[in-house]
Amino acid sequence: MGLFDLFKKKEPLTEAQEKMEYLWDLWRLEEVPEPYNTLMTYYKEIKKEGHTRFFINIAFCGEVEKAVEKIGNLLPEILCENLKTAYSHYVILVNEENEETEDKIMECDKVFDENESLITDILQEYADTLEV
Repeated sequence: MGLFDLFKKKEPLTEAQEKMEYLWDLWRLEEVPEPYNTLMTYYKEIKKEGHTRFFINIAFCGEVEKAVEKIGNLLPEILCENLKTAYSHYVILVNEENEETEDKIMECDKVFDENESLITDILQEYADTLEV
C-alpha cells in the first residue's frame, strides 16, 4: 500500500455488508437471539482457536451438548456432522488426552475452514432480516 492509497475514497458498503456489520455489533453487545448468538460465537472461536477452544469456553458458561444441538440445527449437513464429530472427539479428549484425538479435532477444524462460507451465508440470511 502506497502513501497515496490512504487518500483513496473507500467504496461505500452495500446494504448486505451494513447489515452484517450491524449483526456483529449486536453480537458484541450480546443482543443476538439464540441460536444465532451461539452460532456466531462458534464461528469466532473456530476461526480464532479451533473446536477444542470453543468446547472449553462453552463448558465454562453452559452445557456444551446443548450448544452443539442448537447450532447443529442451523448448519448444513456437512458442517453439522463435522461439529458432532469434533464434539465426540472432544468428549474423548476430556477423559483421556491423546495426540490421535487432538489430530482428529484438527481435521474437523480444516473441514470448518473449507466450508466456512456456508456459515457466513446463514448469518447473512439472518442479517438481511434486520432493520439497520
